[in-house]
Amino acid sequence: MPPGAEYSFSQMSVTREIRQIVAAYDTARANGTRALLATVVHVEGSSYRRPGARMLVDENGMMTGAISGGCLEGDALRKALLAINRMAPRLVVYDTTDEDDAVIGVQLGCAGVIQVLFEPVDDADPDNPLELLRKAVEGRTPSVIVTISSSDRFSENHPGTLMLVNENTVRCARNTESVFPDLKAEALFSLRSGVSRFITRQFTDISANIFVEYLQPTVSLVVAGAGNDVIPVVKMADLLGWEVHVTDGRGTHAREDRFAAACQVLVGKPEDVLNRIVTDERTAFILMSHNFQYDKAMLRALLPLDIPYIGVLGPKKKLNRMLDDLRSEGMEIPVEMLKKVHGPTGLEIGAETPEEIALSILAEIQAVFNHRPGGYLRDKSTVIHDRATPGW
Repeated sequence: MPPGAEYSFSQMSVTREIRQIVAAYDTARANGTRALLATVVHVEGSSYRRPGARMLVDENGMMTGAISGGCLEGDALRKALLAINRMAPRLVVYDTTDEDDAVIGVQLGCAGVIQVLFEPVDDADPDNPLELLRKAVEGRTPSVIVTISSSDRFSENHPGTLMLVNENTVRCARNTESVFPDLKAEALFSLRSGVSRFITRQFTDISANIFVEYLQPTVSLVVAGAGNDVIPVVKMADLLGWEVHVTDGRGTHAREDRFAAACQVLVGKPEDVLNRIVTDERTAFILMSHNFQYDKAMLRALLPLDIPYIGVLGPKKKLNRMLDDLRSEGMEIPVEMLKKVHGPTGLEIGAETPEEIALSILAEIQAVFNHRPGGYLRDKSTVIHDRATPGW
């Protein structure tokens, strides 16, 4: 990046991967095994993973997470083990535009330049990169992680992952605020604006590339209904790393043994179970109890809430009948309130089986939360991922 440059871009949730990395770190630490965090801190052109992709490597060669689609991991492992032995950070630049590059493989076709920062982890440091990441994914509040690397790729002066900021916490590596003034202000700006940013700054002893990374909470999915067709929805959402809740008025159906272990199962009337679930701007509801009155009662409770997605399984006439009933019962339903209601729920992919329907529904939720139309990628006239500035 040119001196003083500042680029911004939207950032998606990577909570599941971070949690897996933190769990792997805990295992390595318990076993007395040294570990290293590899982070994609900048990309120019195209790449399989975006900035913020991470991988934990321990001294035994175990890898958790990914920095690419698999093409970089082999070389990254070798460089990670060397950095662990030296206990020194290192910035590695992979140029996948070079079709003659024999180091990482010939003709990868990604057409991008990827910068990866390798940080050996000091278990004795209470604010090491893994501890900051742990705090970033606790709870359901957005967080910002700040990572600094030298603009000189051959330098060993890479401060690394050194600050976490969210609405409840500011945690910094030692001497961060004195050495890097205004870093907290930059993090707070990204927290308020909801975007990740690349910034270059000249400090006393380092020309720095700063990656200010905005992390969203994972999706919280609430399914009203505990029938057999809910099971694949829960399994797929769990695979995506979403927080999943299932609610039903029937105790015979709403049983924990029928669903993924991480799923919360609640039995009760809609108004009762909603008092036990925290909703926010990353919460989606699907009404699929196959009980008209239960779904209608849930819809009544949900419409006034500030949530981005309410999916209603079944034909359009079912939803219209629910809305007509609610209006006849005295409920006012303005047009703005209806914009978050998706009925029938799901993308049009020709789904027939419960598994296909689950795929259709979850794909639509993903599209809505990421403000995407859910069409064919081949029809896009621009790049797959938004880039605020050419050359990002």
